[in-house]
Amino acid sequence: MALKFQTPKSGLARREALEGYLFILPWILGFLMFRFGPMLYSLFLSFTDYAARGAPQLIGFENYVYMFTKDPRFLDSIRSTFAFVVGYLPLNLSIGLAIALLMNQRVRGIFVFRSIYYLPAVTSGVAVAILWQFVFHKQWGILNAILMVFGVEPIGWLVDPKWVMVAFVIMSIWGVGGSMIIYLAGLQSIPTELYESAAIDGANRVRQLWHITLPMLTPTIFFVLITGLIGAFQIFESAYVMTGGGPQYATYFFGLNIYFTAFQSLRFAYASTLAWMLFAIIAALTIFVFGTSRRWVFYAGAREDV
Repeated sequence: MALKFQTPKSGLARREALEGYLFILPWILGFLMFRFGPMLYSLFLSFTDYAARGAPQLIGFENYVYMFTKDPRFLDSIRSTFAFVVGYLPLNLSIGLAIALLMNQRVRGIFVFRSIYYLPAVTSGVAVAILWQFVFHKQWGILNAILMVFGVEPIGWLVDPKWVMVAFVIMSIWGVGGSMIIYLAGLQSIPTELYESAAIDGANRVRQLWHITLPMLTPTIFFVLITGLIGAFQIFESAYVMTGGGPQYATYFFGLNIYFTAFQSLRFAYASTLAWMLFAIIAALTIFVFGTSRRWVFYAGAREDV
């Protein structure tokens, strides 16, 4: 049975808490005025019929019924978004970790290499999309030029439904430096004494990686998994610039569906319904990952109640 002790807060602790709330007060006010309010209004709009003119007319759950039963583009957006997430997320986790392990070595000039790998993560999304349009071009793209050296016929990366998702996954790995830098911070927080003790006991590099590095890095892996999951479901810029949802709706991601529904079809109420559906999917998957974290995430210094 766990023993819980409660101690009264001192005056200093209360003062520190008050100062903390004062520091975050501007963010709280900004969130309430510019985020929380519009979110609640969009939830209200999802139960109405509103097309940017007149007053919203309450229609109950008709938008949600239409979304699940009659909207073919909803299924296209679900299919393409999940295909991207399944293709991108494991690669982002594994390649980011592999690069971080390489960048964690103590060699001369390692800071230069870290900067080079991290630089794409802070590059403008639109600029990167335009750059990759040239890379994936069927006739003049550098990727096909490299493949032709090995006897591979030119591939229509952005015009062939069979290859376009592969192209988007490859392009997204370009920004893996963001995951790398987080992994690197986690690796450098692991006590070196653990590796020294393992080496004395005869553990080689592989055993140290499996029994020390990965278990101690699970909180970082968990964080990268959650943030990567949320980010992958919100892919928008690259698809909007490069394909516009094509070919044959193969890249008609959820974000594009919301945008086109709202600003081309002017169906703001139904776009709000789609937005809340995306929120529900991300929230459900995030809660699921949090629920499984107790089985595989290890926190140093944590112990189970007895």
